[in-house]
Amino acid sequence: MLRYLALMAVVVSVGILGWSLVDGGGGDVDARAMVQAFDDDLTQYARAVEAWDWQFPRDHGAHPEFQTEWWYYTGNLKTDDGRHFGYQFTIFRRAINPTLIASDSEWRTGQVYMAHFTLSDIDGGRFLHDERYSRGGAGLAGATPVYGLDESDGYHVWLEDWFVRGENADATLLTMQAASTAYDGTPFSLDLSLERVKPPAFQGYGGLSPKSGEEGNASHYYTLSRLLTAGTITIGDETFAVSGRSWRDHEFSTSALGTQALGWDWFGLIFDDDHELMIGQIRLVDGGRETAFGGLMIYPDGTTRYLPADTFTIEYTATWDSPHTGATYPAGWTITINADALERDEDFTITVTPLMADQELHSGDIAYWEGAVRVEGATTGYGYAELTGYVDEMTGRF
Repeated sequence: MLRYLALMAVVVSVGILGWSLVDGGGGDVDARAMVQAFDDDLTQYARAVEAWDWQFPRDHGAHPEFQTEWWYYTGNLKTDDGRHFGYQFTIFRRAINPTLIASDSEWRTGQVYMAHFTLSDIDGGRFLHDERYSRGGAGLAGATPVYGLDESDGYHVWLEDWFVRGENADATLLTMQAASTAYDGTPFSLDLSLERVKPPAFQGYGGLSPKSGEEGNASHYYTLSRLLTAGTITIGDETFAVSGRSWRDHEFSTSALGTQALGWDWFGLIFDDDHELMIGQIRLVDGGRETAFGGLMIYPDGTTRYLPADTFTIEYTATWDSPHTGATYPAGWTITINADALERDEDFTITVTPLMADQELHSGDIAYWEGAVRVEGATTGYGYAELTGYVDEMTGRF
């Protein structure tokens, strides 16, 4: 999965107005707020150049030697009577200094965090979304275990009272909680339990996922493609018991995208036949498509097949004009994977359709479309699509 992390403005805000981002921390904290100076020398950070030595549950946590990292969850959930909801919950980490420095101030930090939380009430026709920012000090936000530091800690990623936490030693059982108020004043929340049923699927080449042909323009990237999910969703004064399936991506990198990247169309799809598919395309400023980024088919037993970019096509079938930003987004797709790539007798073709047109996050500093979709054709299922670069170019963003 690819994610948009334009945190430079946030870094500046933390450095200049850091006090405004630490409200609600609670407890006894040292009032001498200190934020390390932003270091824009990327040579000080690790880059994704060769395969990572994956070890779990250690690698579910943070990797602060890399500049950018995220923990991304999406899901399609239903009530017993069939009312459909989609959700996205993502926590991002951005390093402002690659060195972990000991300090007597609890507020001193080299990390800033951002989180996005959305609910798609498909039958109600409502898309609710919010985002938060915080520094990684004074217990306000963070992620454990920390690679190279506290590797024995349990899995826990949080920003204030939004969190995902492992409930057993290997983090195959998770709890997720988030509550907020949407830009239109509607309260919304979720309280979910998630159970992993497949092993991690390593994207790209053993988890090294190239984003351009230049060495280092890549990420370390794995997916937990099928999480059995149950719990409650609350919108306003209504609470719904729901169940379904979720998808999790975890990715860390430094300067992953190439200099000509305009944006991307990304899909995480969970099929009813116990397969999953990550597929997408990085769109370039000249109208072309980045050939280094491919896809991944995940089979019922957890084995995978890498799909090079030249083995599939993604064609738009409809568009949607946003009333919020004026952007025109694709609003339907035909995805075709060559028969040879999957060792099939015929091409694998699916249609992907948004369950609701308006699933654009537009109320904060970042505008992009991310929403629940339906799959039909060679197989059926549900998933999520993410569309960036339609409001602002992604060139040079990260």
